[in-house]
Amino acid sequence: MEWDRENTIAQFVRDRRKKANLTQVALSDFTGVGLRFIRELEQGKPNLMTDKVNQVLLFFGHTLTPTPISDETRRNLGK
Repeated sequence: MEWDRENTIAQFVRDRRKKANLTQVALSDFTGVGLRFIRELEQGKPNLMTDKVNQVLLFFGHTLTPTPISDETRRNLGK
């Protein structure tokens, strides 16, 4: 799988971190996850541990949740 810097979670974390005027190092310190993990998360690494992703998202008041997708999106996933 390829890394996708533009995936929703990568964009969300990057944008929220910047709006909070935090460096990646500071976000790592505040959330208790490693700096390498923060960097990989923001760069869209496809196979990150969900518990650590949630640890970062919780800092911003969010969590991973199942989200329904449209039939069109479902069809496009099969391509």
